[in-house]
Amino acid sequence: MKQIVIASRNKGKIKEFRSLFQPLQIEVLSLDDLGESVPEIEETGSTFAENAQIKAETVAQLLKKPVIADDSGLVVDALDGRPGVYSARYAGEPTDDIKNYEKVLQEMKDLATIDRSARFVAVLALARPNKETLFFQGTCEGKIAFKPEGSYGFGYDPIFIPDGYDRTMAQLTEEEKNAISHRGKALQKLDTYLQQHPLF
Repeated sequence: MKQIVIASRNKGKIKEFRSLFQPLQIEVLSLDDLGESVPEIEETGSTFAENAQIKAETVAQLLKKPVIADDSGLVVDALDGRPGVYSARYAGEPTDDIKNYEKVLQEMKDLATIDRSARFVAVLALARPNKETLFFQGTCEGKIAFKPEGSYGFGYDPIFIPDGYDRTMAQLTEEEKNAISHRGKALQKLDTYLQQHPLF
């Protein structure tokens, strides 16, 4: 079976990619499936696209296989775009979802609803040996809630209310979230591309 590597250890992300590639008869491997052969990769980029590119190209070069990497995060207008590329480590190391979103809520505690606009951004980089890296971006517009609610999802989902909803991302079902999520939209663009340009 043909294989593609997803440069991630995040089980939620891997599940999303597996459901995309299953109909295409392509096996998805995560970094965990590859064991010790892939070292930790420093994300030194200043944009989501740069970080995704660094991860995808490094692993593609190492394994000589097609690799998809994504970088994503929360962009808050009132915080000048923070947490942005630092979303996963916004409250410091070790990474902690609750501490991260509590820091955002604390920094925005005096802001009214009208000043709480934000968006989730995801960029997928598709790297293949000896070919130009391709990028697929998805965004989900919304606003920051006043307190965390919901137990689904991960990351900043409990404090993010997507446009058109009165619930946080963490209160939506998996199907509802996938239909509107930043990663879902980026995956749709990737899917459209792959239907016209087969990987193998």
